[in-house]
Amino acid sequence: MKLYEKQRLEIILERMAAKRAGRILEAAGVSGYTVLPALAGFGGETKWQRDADISASRDMVVMVVIADAAEIDVALDQMQDLLADHIGVLNVSTVQVMRPDLF
Repeated sequence: MKLYEKQRLEIILERMAAKRAGRILEAAGVSGYTVLPALAGFGGETKWQRDADISASRDMVVMVVIADAAEIDVALDQMQDLLADHIGVLNVSTVQVMRPDLF
């Protein structure tokens, strides 16, 4: 089986920023991404849990992208600006995929 190297960008951020993040990714040329609800977490000495507040305004999501390194690089500068305005963390790693035409 042949595998192909790609980059995986994962960002955990406030739900209200997900549409802006999606626009950044689309403008960078990525062919797709997935948005998942983040259920709970701990960081910065703060624990949080989805649906623990009356308002959903503080809900967090996880966005997962697999793309070519060049597309990820294009998105990173604008993602840095996005995270300056919103709560979130971002990481990039190298992954191997079976069907490169999907990414």
